[in-house]
Amino acid sequence: MATAEPFDAVVLAGGRARRMGGGDKPGERVGGRPLIARVADAAGAARTLVIVGPPRPEPAHAVFVREDPPGAGPVPALRAGLPAVSAPWVALLAGDLPFLGPGDVALLLAAARDADAAGAVLLDDGGREQWLAGCWQAGALRRALAGYEGASLRGLLAPLGPVTVTVRAGERPPWYDCDTPGELEHADRLTRPGGP
Repeated sequence: MATAEPFDAVVLAGGRARRMGGGDKPGERVGGRPLIARVADAAGAARTLVIVGPPRPEPAHAVFVREDPPGAGPVPALRAGLPAVSAPWVALLAGDLPFLGPGDVALLLAAARDADAAGAVLLDDGGREQWLAGCWQAGALRRALAGYEGASLRGLLAPLGPVTVTVRAGERPPWYDCDTPGELEHADRLTRPGGP
């Protein structure tokens, strides 16, 4: 699916990963590839890929920035990543979405543009907005951040009135994230030949 305007991507990959024992969650492998590389592939059409988190060898073409202090949460991470964005649209993504694909990102961009909305977010199969699986007008994000003093990403983004996008569910939904070792293992099983 082609995109009508250029977009950049900001991937948040610097959290504390408490439920994973504090390890390098974006570096964990699913199907033999790091989670962060899978998310980078989903945002492959981005003009600039900004990763908020510690520098790593993959993806080599990314711009790496850090929030201050590291691990401070998604709102400070977005504040750190947005200055590196120059395109009119930005995909805001978590760094632990193994099944998100380029078509999902293109669908979000198209939905926001077609609705003339500030953004679009994926809904999961329970009807909940996935705030780290969305696309936004970069200007709308900058204006919202300028006047926002809270710590909640939902509190920042929900007032912008994004359209919501429902996509396939199935065994590999694009909103599936890997917050625990069990979720990571399940995602890895799904990528293996002959997996469930």
